[in-house]
Amino acid sequence: MEIAIVGSGYVGLVTGVCLAEIGHDVTCIDVDKTKINKLKKGLVPIYEPGLDKLLVKNINNKRLKFSYSIKDGAQKATAIFIAVGTPSKKNGDADLTYVENVAREIAESMTDYKLVIEKSTVPAETGKKVAQTIRKYIPKKYRQGNKLLLDFDVASNPEFLREGSAVEDFMNPDRVVIGVESKRAEKLLREIYKPLKPKMVVTNINSAELIKHASNSFLATKISFINAISQICTILEADVLKVAEGMGYDRRIGRQFLNAGIGYGGSCFPKDVDAFIRLSEKSGYKFHLLEQVREINEQQKDAFLKLIEDKMWIVKNKTIGLLGLAFKPNTDDMRNAPSIDLIRALQKEGAQIKAYDPEAVENTRKMVEGVTFSKDPYALAKGCDCLLLVTEWEEFHDLNFEKIRDLMNHPVIFDGRNLYHDKKLDKIGFEYYGIGRPAV
Repeated sequence: MEIAIVGSGYVGLVTGVCLAEIGHDVTCIDVDKTKINKLKKGLVPIYEPGLDKLLVKNINNKRLKFSYSIKDGAQKATAIFIAVGTPSKKNGDADLTYVENVAREIAESMTDYKLVIEKSTVPAETGKKVAQTIRKYIPKKYRQGNKLLLDFDVASNPEFLREGSAVEDFMNPDRVVIGVESKRAEKLLREIYKPLKPKMVVTNINSAELIKHASNSFLATKISFINAISQICTILEADVLKVAEGMGYDRRIGRQFLNAGIGYGGSCFPKDVDAFIRLSEKSGYKFHLLEQVREINEQQKDAFLKLIEDKMWIVKNKTIGLLGLAFKPNTDDMRNAPSIDLIRALQKEGAQIKAYDPEAVENTRKMVEGVTFSKDPYALAKGCDCLLLVTEWEEFHDLNFEKIRDLMNHPVIFDGRNLYHDKKLDKIGFEYYGIGRPAV
């Protein structure tokens, strides 16, 4: 099938490359000409494991093309995915300006039937607005009074891709959700995903849009729940890892997303929780539970900072090293990364900050000043008064801690992800502090 993807960010680019990989002819479109020119050369502007190889493969197989013209892509394609950004406004609403602009340009370019598919995360009833926009901007030559001479459908197909494993998630989905209002739209979407043989959840557009927000908000709730438990564990000298283990064996609960830490970040959970709270308010329901989820997430960063300040006593003029910067491993995404808040708060107290991350350094440079970036964990450790484990990258799992101990001014580790809970670092001379765990 001829498919166009409007928006070549994390979601749009992964979707486009993977749809090409399963046999479709795909054009990825973006207004950023620099990005498109890089993509045409096979250069991926984001770090996502496996994406670069698939991109080059499908360019060479002539199943994947790139353009900055919505008109060109939309006229050739039967199915057009909208995968543009929907950033949060100050009040928490999703800003749908880009979605409306794309819908308008699609309408102005139409010459035959199109299936327009929401891939961006949008609040319920956005599909109706997209359909209204398309009807409004279809050219006059395709109108006869109030009757449209061109047919189209709008559908919702929310993404459930985790940064760092997005290619794997697309190729092996837990489920594919499609919100449709016609059999024609359903048939086309089933055809698009047929090579994956997925579990299909078919519903109306509003329900599909809600499934995405409800899923992310529930996962955020699990994270904030175990983070709240970690604070109780700290007070009672209990072990949050054992609490989570005991809970996780219950099949009704499960162990996933019960990892206490310094809070969630990224582009999805914070934005989607905010948007769901606002959507609920507009519909007349006060979602107090999600308001607390959001508040607990912010409190967790404050609690980590308090732990550092309590144990270090004075952080002014101390050299503090951050192991990891990205909001999660296997990505260079710094959106809402807890590391940024930690850096700014510690700098405000007069600390000198060093940092290392395998992929996110360049993106971090754009967001903070006065940070010394190191080439590896050992260069980071040299001269530090303490280290903060912020992102649990694979390369951090088995460091030479004797070497790190000898490089540091004072061997102190604050483990914001409980990565080293079983390393017995105290036995080799470290002061070790985890999240929600009794002091050793």
